[in-house]
Formats: sequence, C-alpha cells, structure tokens
Amino acid sequence: MPRLSHNHEPFEDPLHWISRGLTKLYSIWLGLTYPFSAKGKHLSIHYTCRLNRAVARAVQLGNSIAIGKDSWLNVSGSAVAKDNPAIVIDDCTLIGPRCQISAANSIHIERDVLIAASVLIMDHSHAYEDITIPIHRQGITAGGRIRIGQGSWIGAGAAVICPRGELTIGRNCVIAVNSMVTRSIPDYSVAFGVPARVIRQYDPEMGAWRIGPNRGRAAQNRNSVIQTSSVEPSTEWVEQ
Repeated sequence: MPRLSHNHEPFEDPLHWISRGLTKLYSIWLGLTYPFSAKGKHLSIHYTCRLNRAVARAVQLGNSIAIGKDSWLNVSGSAVAKDNPAIVIDDCTLIGPRCQISAANSIHIERDVLIAASVLIMDHSHAYEDITIPIHRQGITAGGRIRIGQGSWIGAGAAVICPRGELTIGRNCVIAVNSMVTRSIPDYSVAFGVPARVIRQYDPEMGAWRIGPNRGRAAQNRNSVIQTSSVEPSTEWVEQ
C-alpha cells in the first residue's frame, strides 16, 4: 500500500519528480538554444517530445503552453524555408501525450485549446498515385491550411486532416474521441464520427443547445442570399 501522509493522502512517487525536473530542464534548454519563430514564457515541453532544431524556426509558441510525452512537432522542408511560421500554438494550449502535429503550410491552434492524447493534426497527406514507387518515396501533397478555434477540445485519438483547401474548427467546439475531421466545423459544435459530423450545436438565437446542426437558421441565411444572388453560398458544413 502507498505510504499515507498525516492528512491521509498518499505521497507522490518520488520518481515523478525526476521526470518533472527533466521536462523543466529540457523546456529551458529549448527556449534558450532553439531558433523558434517566436516563443512565450512558462513553456512545459516534455523531454521526450520530438522537435528538430531546424524545424523550430517554423514554430511559434505562445505563453503557458504544455506539450506532453512522446509528441512530435514536424514541419516539411519547404515550409521551414518560408518567412511565416507553419505551426502556431497560442497561449494556454495543452497538448496531451503521443500527439503529432505535421505542417506543410499552416496549422494555427488558437488559445485555450485542449488536445487529448494520441491526436493527429496534419495539413497535408502522402502522395500514393504512382503504383510503381513505394508511398514513402512519393513525398507529400501540396496540402491545405488548418485553424482550430479558441477554447476547443479535441478528444483522444481524433484526427484533423486537410489534404487541400481550408479547414477550420470553430470556437469552443468538441471533437469526440476517435473522430476524423476532414471538413470545417462551425462555432459551438459537437462533432463525432468518421468523417466527423455535427451532432449538437449551440443556437445563439434560442440560447440553447440543439441536436444536430442549426439547419433552420442556415437555410434561412441561404435563402436570403439566393434571393439577392444567383450564386449559392457554401453550406458544406451543414450538409456533412
């Protein structure tokens, strides 16, 4: 049985302090020696996190960011050479263990986002069309751009993949466990499935949560636009 303190709470395993100490030292080392595009204060990057020194120049980190064990921040060679950072992680974002963030163009994670364990975020894919060449030798696709809105929560095992175009997860969204996001999700939504679909969304007009996306409001907006324009607006997220 674990040893109890005087207030009957178990003592923390002393070995945990070794891991914390290594993470603290590693975080300081990264901050002092890695050429980040920009970096804030109070960073906590686990010492097992995979982050290449050359890649750091294409990574921008805000304040009070935590990145968990065995995670990987990866940027393609062409993106490293660009002036703008390919990975931007804003203040107070928490990234769980075993996550992979891989950018060829732009992945922007806004502030206060919570990312659970084993999440994949990738703004490109692997080319595979030439059947005479192994896939790992065919390189990556041109890719798209990803933005994850402020205050959102990405559940464990989820994947956010954008092989082309723009993919936006709105503000204060929930992406359910093991879901795959391949299309944009509107603000204040709960999305689930493969591919992820909106199963619940907050209606600001009613001041309440609804089952499924706010189709009625979207349809009204679409009809009003159709009356004044011959071009129908994009309703991709409604039709998911």
